[in-house]
Amino acid sequence: MQLDLGVIDHLDRQDRPVHETYESRLELMKLYDRAGFSTFHLTEHHFTPLGLAPSPMVFLSAAASITQRIRLAPLVLILPLYHPLRLAGEICMLDQISKGRLDIGLGRGISPYELAYFNVNHLESAAIHREALEVVKMALTQPVVNFRGDYFKFFNVPMQLKPYQAGMPAMWYPTGVPDSAELAGSQGWHTCFLVPDERARLLAGRYRQGWDRRQAEHPGEPLPKIGITRFIYVAETDAEARRVGMEGYRVWYEKFGYLWSRFDPRPQAPFDPEQQMASGTLIFGSPATVRERIEQSVTATGANYFVTRFAYGNLTHAQSAASLQAFTEEVMPHFATAPQEPRP
Repeated sequence: MQLDLGVIDHLDRQDRPVHETYESRLELMKLYDRAGFSTFHLTEHHFTPLGLAPSPMVFLSAAASITQRIRLAPLVLILPLYHPLRLAGEICMLDQISKGRLDIGLGRGISPYELAYFNVNHLESAAIHREALEVVKMALTQPVVNFRGDYFKFFNVPMQLKPYQAGMPAMWYPTGVPDSAELAGSQGWHTCFLVPDERARLLAGRYRQGWDRRQAEHPGEPLPKIGITRFIYVAETDAEARRVGMEGYRVWYEKFGYLWSRFDPRPQAPFDPEQQMASGTLIFGSPATVRERIEQSVTATGANYFVTRFAYGNLTHAQSAASLQAFTEEVMPHFATAPQEPRP
């Protein structure tokens, strides 16, 4: 089975100095690039141990300087927290620095608590996102920006900087909502789902409905990436992989629920390893088991893109690197696609 493979990271806080986590992740970036992963994705979170990348563009700039092939795609930049013209300038800078390796994911943000810390009303975030997205697209593709909306107003702003790539960089719109998946398909945006296989199959189906409508107006356009995301840990045996991978995931899961547990008065269910494994979003095992599980998920969902995650929770650098090496040597060749050429 040929399959495009990517990597995602929350850059969550670990029980070690922050600079050591950054150093580890950048070393892993070199390995991702060398291994031939197509794209690296980075999330954005604020005021929570879930994310040490409140400015994904800063980390991706560092990553661009030490890699040659891998594409860089934030998933996502929380658009209501940015001034759209400033963000457009940063997108142009990073695309120039990386020589056209930047994709852009622009979302409204899923956490009302993170938005509230910035005095952004989550009930308005969708409207802010729509306006800001229009401004960013204009800034990246037109010589002058003129825009009048409820949240942003710009008159005759000259755009001196443009992306390295011709036209708009590729857009990403990850979602867990069927209507949003269909919207992404209709716009020709890449998408990605961190949900169990059954739900991912529903989302992929709705995406393709939107894509089919788009094909009527844009015949011959290649199908964008429809991705599923899974936590990965590879070891010699299934038992060892599950032991190490589950402990790393448990720590990540606690950080994932940090703000929700702080503000939501409803009691949180205790962490249940069996329930988490049953969700299908964790793939811990020997190389043979991991290969089989990936094939099963891709077949069950209709995805054409598989996004791995090797660094999470309190996994040490050595543990993440060992899992990655086993994946690179014994799993990736099974899904090999044509290697990407480094850009000049």
